[in-house]
Amino acid sequence: MKAQLLAAAAASALLVGCNAQMSDEVASANEIAETETIMIPEATGYFAQASDLPFYAPDFTKVSDDDYLPAFEQSMAIHTAEIEQIKTNKAAPTFENTIVALEQSGAMLTRVATIFFALTGSNTNDTLDAVQAEMGPKLSAHSDAITLDPVLFGKVKSIYDQRAALNLTGEDLKLLEETYDGMVQAGALLTEAQKTEVKAINTKLSEVTNEFSNRVREGTVANALVVNTKEELAGLSDSAIDAAAKLAADKDMPGKFAIALQNTTQQPSLPALEDRATREKLFKLSYSRNDQPGEYDTRMLIAEIAQLRAQKAALFGQPDWASYVMFDRMAKKPQTALDFMEQMVPALAATQRREAGMLNEKIATEGGDFEVKPWDWYRYAEKVKAEKYAFDESAVEPYFQLDRVLEDGVFYAATKLYGITFKKRTDLPVYHPTVTTYTVYDRDGSELGVFYFDPFQRPSKRGGAWMSNFVDQSYLNKTKPVIYNVLNIPQAAEGEVQLVSFDNVNTLFHEFGHALHGFFADQKYASISGTATARDFVEYPSQVNEVWATYPEILSNYAKHYETGETIPTELIEKIERASKFNQGYDFGEVVEAALLDMKWHALSPQQAAAIKTPADVDAFERNSLEELGLEIGLVPPRYRSSYFNHIFSSPAGYSSGYYSYLWTEMLDRDSRKWFMDNGGLTRANGDHYRATVLSRGGTMDYFEMFQNFAGRQPDVTPMLEARGLTDAAE
Repeated sequence: MKAQLLAAAAASALLVGCNAQMSDEVASANEIAETETIMIPEATGYFAQASDLPFYAPDFTKVSDDDYLPAFEQSMAIHTAEIEQIKTNKAAPTFENTIVALEQSGAMLTRVATIFFALTGSNTNDTLDAVQAEMGPKLSAHSDAITLDPVLFGKVKSIYDQRAALNLTGEDLKLLEETYDGMVQAGALLTEAQKTEVKAINTKLSEVTNEFSNRVREGTVANALVVNTKEELAGLSDSAIDAAAKLAADKDMPGKFAIALQNTTQQPSLPALEDRATREKLFKLSYSRNDQPGEYDTRMLIAEIAQLRAQKAALFGQPDWASYVMFDRMAKKPQTALDFMEQMVPALAATQRREAGMLNEKIATEGGDFEVKPWDWYRYAEKVKAEKYAFDESAVEPYFQLDRVLEDGVFYAATKLYGITFKKRTDLPVYHPTVTTYTVYDRDGSELGVFYFDPFQRPSKRGGAWMSNFVDQSYLNKTKPVIYNVLNIPQAAEGEVQLVSFDNVNTLFHEFGHALHGFFADQKYASISGTATARDFVEYPSQVNEVWATYPEILSNYAKHYETGETIPTELIEKIERASKFNQGYDFGEVVEAALLDMKWHALSPQQAAAIKTPADVDAFERNSLEELGLEIGLVPPRYRSSYFNHIFSSPAGYSSGYYSYLWTEMLDRDSRKWFMDNGGLTRANGDHYRATVLSRGGTMDYFEMFQNFAGRQPDVTPMLEARGLTDAAE
């Protein structure tokens, strides 16, 4: 139920878990007979029924931008009537006529939201943005009307209170608990006055977070680096310079050169740029894209979001937003996450200072009369890395051709581990010409689902990479998963071979780890199926899948030089592995800083949040929060500054108080990699065991218990610290 009712909020997060129900029935015939006559509005248009394409995949050819607004309005009306049927059923509340009925309600609304929010993330336009701005508050209010309905909650609570006597087990019990907990978390136990206040806060949060997302996207596009001469881009490849010329022309600046910003603080072009002034300009455009007075400034939005969240938490008797939202996380409490992160800070700070010293030495040996700054860091880190480990990043990229990485690397690893296979198809409509689709076949040859792959950066796509479902797996709904991966790889010029960086290779394996989590879902109910897990668990399977990117058997199958066909030399991969422990002062530091900054914003009491009243206050809070850590923030700024931290400010919940999840799940990941290697590595037996104990379990059980079932023990942080080069063992 939670995934259905909060589809609007979840869809704007980095990992979406919308339900796509294929059955519009809400109760059995005998139960409906016990119900007051509730007229269900007739559904019309494309979304009235499930798609008639294979696997109920969306037919983008049958939907126009103008269809979404009326479809939302109609589907919300239908959902409201379905809820009224449940509420007015005169029969005693049962698991079937209340909990399962809620699970199956809102089928049309889910179909609309699933496709709409996929497009606003991946291929938006002014029309869709306007619909999102209008519908965000309405969807929030619609969700509140259901979750805060006292009659409906009374029925749910009566079943919950007698759960022991009902002898519910497994998924049935989990669905009941999720439904009850979700309504309590929404405010079902609050007074009527408090509920009214919560509804107002939710509506306002939907408006403000949507505006934040729009300003970040617009500011990122508007602040592209523009230079007048090719010489200013010295160090970039000819294809990158050609792409910069094309982007400038597209921006009505023919004869100039433009480099688009990516969502993170650091920019991928910085290491290659030889001109220091150009590097500084690019970095500062990135760093300040949304904190300058004007139409893209998000700072007062941040202040408002922080205040609204703190006020909402207080209504629930919680000291801060982090305490409120972490109730269903694996870590449970903010202090658990903070303690976990803060134990890394001393070694990390020392690493930052040591590495900065090495970079300054390199600058001096080249005759530089300056000390390293953030816009210099990666350029000189690569130089030191090349000397210390004889490793040159540019020497690796020719071995990574995109289609080979996907089909001969990512897919091949999945075949070896899990026995699944893939077949490209061309009959399914896609939402952009560069999207490709594949049928996925299970180990017994049966159809497992469909995979959509959307790899390339474009102005209509938000930054980052993510996975979600067009259709969720559910035995109740008789549906199989339809899953998409979205990335932001710069597209090669027409006619050129599409190569990717090693970082993007890892991203391909990572996002397909999410896809595997969705494809192997084995649940009755869509609400707890596949990736519908805790925020600090969902990144774990995707990170584990990254280990196969450099596994020798997989590498030798996909890492072929695009010109010679030569397999990547073993020594080059060994250099990658050795070099991976270098530059952790920055790579790891920027993530830790962002995660701690997130927790600082969401540890504010209502009084503390209310004291942040101006853009200068926002700047000061960010600066002071980071300085408290004792890290070298002047050299290593956070991966996302507050002003463009989409993860935590671009939806009513999103990853707020949850960015630590990437670190928490890395702990689970690195410990799991150790288990795989200790037990023979890339084997079907290992893959089948991991699928059975983790990938197929969805959100159906305690996460510590799930990990125990897989590894035979509780997770250990040591392998993570060793992998990051932050322990004596790593040295």
